[in-house]
Amino acid sequence: MWPGPKYPQSPIPNHVAIIMDGNGRWAKQRNLPRLAGHRAGTENIRSVIRCFADYGVRYLTLFAFSTENWNRPRDEIQGLMGILEEVIDRETQSLHDEGVRLFHIGRLGGFSPQLQQKIKHAVELTKDNTRVTLGVAADYGGRVEIKDAVKRILSDRLSPESITEALFSSYLYTAALPDPDLIIRTGGEMRISNFLLWQAAYSEYYFTPTLWPDFGKEDIEGALIAYSQRERRFGRI
Repeated sequence: MWPGPKYPQSPIPNHVAIIMDGNGRWAKQRNLPRLAGHRAGTENIRSVIRCFADYGVRYLTLFAFSTENWNRPRDEIQGLMGILEEVIDRETQSLHDEGVRLFHIGRLGGFSPQLQQKIKHAVELTKDNTRVTLGVAADYGGRVEIKDAVKRILSDRLSPESITEALFSSYLYTAALPDPDLIIRTGGEMRISNFLLWQAAYSEYYFTPTLWPDFGKEDIEGALIAYSQRERRFGRI
């Protein structure tokens, strides 16, 4: 049995997306290598999923690896790919047992064949789960996503008159997911870093100085309380 929430708030966002930032600074503060921070950042993922699910959040998206992250030093990229494989191996069955549906957001072709297969297996294994849908944005960038959508629309030879917002959304990586209601960024930075550019048109944002490895239940409660106090008008009065 998952522990229940301490401070239930209303309304609760249906979809929360998180820019997980601060792993490197967390490691630096402790005189550890950057990869130690990335590894620490993976250790609280399951508890974060549980906490949001207990509050009734149905969709949770984590920004794990961006298209721009390929520009990092080669050793760090190799380490990050190794950590991603480890997390999939370690967590997939447990998440499946707890009713979590896994969903990949982004491109797959840049990953090794072995990692691609692990991602596909995790998605297939959990596809019928309904407790919460966990989107993992890996090799993801908002501009690349929009560019890929346009290419697919052109390839399908659709007429300009047929292109509505709903149709365009159906060509995005996130076609099966609702737009995020709340986007959280940890680590103190106040920018969106090419994340869900189309989908976030009317999302609420919440920025916290807490570094991702330290992001826990109190931080989640703070974000949900702040969200519950917002008035979402979607352009209306």
